Amino acid sequence: MTQVTERGTSLPAAPRTGVRRRSPAAAACVVGGAVAAGLGLGFLAVLVIVLWISSPYPDSGPGGALHLAAGLWLLAHGTELVRYETLSGVPAPVGVTPLLLIALPVLLVRRAARLGGASEEDEGVLPAGAVFSAVLCGYLAVGALATVYAAGGPMPADPISAAWHIPLVAVLAAAGGVWEARGRPLGPLPSWLPGGVRRAVARPRYALALRAGAGGALVLLGGGALLVGASLAWHGAEAQASFLSLTGVWSGRFAVLLLALTLIPNAMVWGAAYALGPGFAVGADVTATPLGFAGAPGLPRFPLLAALPPEGAGTPLTWAVAGVPVVAGLAVGWFAVRRAREVSYGETALTAALGALVCGVAMTGLAAASAGPLGSRRLAEFGPVWWQTGAAAFAWTLALAVPVAVAVHAWRYRPAKGPAAPAGLGVDDPVDDGWHDSGVREVRWAAMRRVAGTLIPDISGAERVAVPELVPELVPEPVPEPVPERGPEVVAEPVPESVAEAPAGRGHRPVTVVSGLGLDLRPILISAKAAEAPALAPPVVGARVLARRRPPV
Repeated sequence: MTQVTERGTSLPAAPRTGVRRRSPAAAACVVGGAVAAGLGLGFLAVLVIVLWISSPYPDSGPGGALHLAAGLWLLAHGTELVRYETLSGVPAPVGVTPLLLIALPVLLVRRAARLGGASEEDEGVLPAGAVFSAVLCGYLAVGALATVYAAGGPMPADPISAAWHIPLVAVLAAAGGVWEARGRPLGPLPSWLPGGVRRAVARPRYALALRAGAGGALVLLGGGALLVGASLAWHGAEAQASFLSLTGVWSGRFAVLLLALTLIPNAMVWGAAYALGPGFAVGADVTATPLGFAGAPGLPRFPLLAALPPEGAGTPLTWAVAGVPVVAGLAVGWFAVRRAREVSYGETALTAALGALVCGVAMTGLAAASAGPLGSRRLAEFGPVWWQTGAAAFAWTLALAVPVAVAVHAWRYRPAKGPAAPAGLGVDDPVDDGWHDSGVREVRWAAMRRVAGTLIPDISGAERVAVPELVPELVPEPVPEPVPERGPEVVAEPVPESVAEAPAGRGHRPVTVVSGLGLDLRPILISAKAAEAPALAPPVVGARVLARRRPPV
């Protein structure tokens, strides 16, 4: 006791297991990022080495093949390579990134970040920001080493291009992996953003706009793939001739086939840009559009380039590609309609406009990623112009999505129509459906009153018109119950003829009360004891109500 209360003497602090385990967890995340980069490099290195071994005429040794593999890994991130060994002696940049090749580093980094933050419930797990930073450190360290190593090969990387392309791909992929590891939360935005921005983004229109824009972009890419496939089938002989003329050995043809497969997503984006109108460049000052194609005589022989449109002015067949952005605009308008009746037409139109904006931004990014140079001079420009493609996608989808969304909203939530009137009757004529005049209503009402007691009022009234007798099966059998003393019988007064013969007004029908059924329509007496409801719980005596204290901030 003296040791506890004496000044200057303190108890030993409890061990903080969470802090101890954070260092190994951070190291594991760094190693995971480095392993992700190493797996990508290893995959490309194995592929290049296999092609180098199978080639009958290799240009260099295994060191050159490994340098080339490092260059391809950097190219997969969008880094621009430089080829110095050219016929003209002028360095030729190679900046067309195969979009399918980008999937390799993206999937590996995303997997490393997801595994680093997967066990959130364990003790001492790093927060999302720490996992993100640790994975990036490991991946970028290997990326820097690969850039330095590729500098000694036949196609070194541009250092400035590598300095921002590799971090960009790694940041986006790692952020997606950490977000997936946390269960894909769609929680509130960071507190440092303005409150108006956070409240506006939380509205449902933005989720619908993202879905509508993504749907429009997918339709454009699908239309581009359809155009490329149809053009390749139309120019099948030229594509086969260019494929066979590039090399005569199976290893070379396999390499050309792999390159063509990795460039198929690029061709889809180019086809979408062609359908939108701006087209794509196939060299300096040469553009292929639906309105015409002047031709490019200096193009290299490649199977995908054989699918270019024919030279000359546009034809109705090339103009028909405008149906692709039309379908994309219809898709954006359809997905922008919210399934809620209280949404106004202005809100629906605004959601469709935001979806068109999302579609335009998506196509802008895809066009920028799929284009680049393939050399110098005539080959300095290849692919669609990013801002023209994005602007065209936004204009097409905006012009079609807004009216389509408003029309779909009006059609879904149109007012319901009532049953049509029988033929031969006017608007003011009463409808004789037989049910109101057959006495069935009075029979059912009496049965309901007998069960419910006084909850249903007495609607018995004077007779108006005599009706034929009912079918005996419709009359309920009397139930033996104690009947209270009857009061004086009420005799209904006859209705004046002026009232009985008055014409029915607009929307009214004559009400008929059936007589001779022997129905007891008088109210049922309920005793006072039966009306009293039993106590559901005994009263509480001596209870104190404590004020709820506000928790300390």
